[in-house]
Amino acid sequence: MTTKKEFPYILSRKINIVLVGCGRISKNHLKAIFNSKDDAKLVGLCDNNSENLETTLSNLKELAKDKKFTDLIEIFNSYESLISKIKSNKIKVDLIVLATPSGLHSNQVKMAASIGVNVCTEKPMATKYSEGKEMIQACKLANVRLFVVKQNRFNDTLQLVKRQLDKNRFGFISLVTVNVFWQRPQSYYDLDSWRGTWEFDGGALMNQASHYVDLLSWMIGPLDNISASTSTVGRTIEVENNAAIQMKFMNGAIGTMAVSMNAFPKNLEGSITILGEKGSVRIGGTAVNKIDFWEFLDKDEDDLHVEDVNYRTKSVYGNGHIPFYKNMLSSLKGIEEPICDGSEGLKSLEILEAAYESARLKKVINLPL
Repeated sequence: MTTKKEFPYILSRKINIVLVGCGRISKNHLKAIFNSKDDAKLVGLCDNNSENLETTLSNLKELAKDKKFTDLIEIFNSYESLISKIKSNKIKVDLIVLATPSGLHSNQVKMAASIGVNVCTEKPMATKYSEGKEMIQACKLANVRLFVVKQNRFNDTLQLVKRQLDKNRFGFISLVTVNVFWQRPQSYYDLDSWRGTWEFDGGALMNQASHYVDLLSWMIGPLDNISASTSTVGRTIEVENNAAIQMKFMNGAIGTMAVSMNAFPKNLEGSITILGEKGSVRIGGTAVNKIDFWEFLDKDEDDLHVEDVNYRTKSVYGNGHIPFYKNMLSSLKGIEEPICDGSEGLKSLEILEAAYESARLKKVINLPL
């Protein structure tokens, strides 16, 4: 009989982090790491694009307000060189954060796990459900933690609505609708060769709307079945930039999701509407950052905070990286349980794969896969 190995918590010192991938989202990670400077230390940066590295180093100097700060950070031009240096004990790394193209996550996670390093990936955790399961298994066997960034869960508007769901204020939920109407021009896809590809990026569902798929799973629960249609309109890319989905949840609720990256001339809407027997809520704005409608049969002190949470989130990226890091670092120290681990990341990846399979086969797909 085998006994479960106790996870080696990191106590009495800062957690050493290397950020891999210095593209658009990296600035959010840097801010979160600096906000957690009592518990974490950035010891390295890795990117195969020298311009990205230079921009990130400039951002670091601005955040640190110290021009010499970056002299203390090791720079890696390839992921393989980073792994090699960790393996040979030339640098001490506790956590690798992957802000790389989604299609690279699977191999990068398994490489980190093989040398005993904890990993965090940006969304989605992978572009294939089977790869997501392999990542979880590799980290489990290596006794390291796998985290998946789901920062929108921490947005104030969504936290407020989730509390009402947990209190069962909605009663029986009959219908949930999600709309993601954003603008991604051809110039966006032309920024990098991996954008708009099946292998490394995924389309409007896998990439831009991934967080909204996660919110459905997190807030409403597991799906019973899903039906989807997709299209590619007005862009020269491999993947879809429009999707329409119909869902049935295990709890009996029906759901719809409409996604388009062809809104003109800019991002128009990112919304979730929940209709229940005792309450209805619509979270709107361009990024679920404004509560448009809030009504419940009973009264609760949370009703007083609806106006307070509006527009605290300014962008589609949200403000959630900072609280996400707080929870992740506390998990590595044994203080809290992880909110967004590999198993949570896998839930939305399963829904995404089922949606793509439905669109390809033109049939209803039952879950779990």
